[in-house]
Amino acid sequence: MVQTKKMNENFFAKILKEFNVVGEIIRARQEEKQGLLDEFDQETKRFFFGKISERALIASVKKTNKELMRLDAEIRKNIARAKSASDRGMKLVFAQAPIAYRASLTGISGGAKKKAAKKKKVVKKKVVRKKAPVKKKAVKRKPVKRKAVKKKKVVKKKPIKRKVVRTKKKR
Repeated sequence: MVQTKKMNENFFAKILKEFNVVGEIIRARQEEKQGLLDEFDQETKRFFFGKISERALIASVKKTNKELMRLDAEIRKNIARAKSASDRGMKLVFAQAPIAYRASLTGISGGAKKKAAKKKKVVKKKVVRKKAPVKKKAVKRKPVKRKAVKKKKVVKKKPIKRKVVRTKKKR
C-alpha cells in the first residue's frame, strides 16, 4: 500500500509557538525602546525650559544610551532566534514536497525515488611552484688592488680682456 509523507505536527506546533513568542518579545522590546525615547525627549524639553540642570541631562544621556544599546542587543538576539525557528519550520515544510502518483487500471504508479545526485569530483589543479634559484656559495676572493688614478689638473683660463675702442661723438 502506498503511503504519503506525514508531517510531525507536534514538532511543527512547537516551532510555531516559539516563533510567536519571539515575535512578541521583539514587539515588547521595541515598545520599551519607544517609551525610553519619548521619556528622553521629555527630559530634553525640561532642560530647554530650565527645569533641570545640564548635569542631570548628561546623566540622563548616559543612562538612556546604555539602555538603548541593551534593548538593541536583545532585539537582534531575538531576531536571530526567530530566523532559526523559521529555518527549522521551512525545512520541515519543504520535506513535505508531494511525490507524483498516478492512478491507472493496473494500479498506482509513480512515487519512485530519484537517484541521489552524485557529487561531482572536484579536480584540483596541480599547482606548480617555481623553485627558488639555487644560491651559489660565496667564494672568498682576494681584494683587488686598484691603482690610484691621478686626477688631471684643470687649468682655469683667465678671461680675455678686451680693449674698448671709443669713437668720437659727433656734435
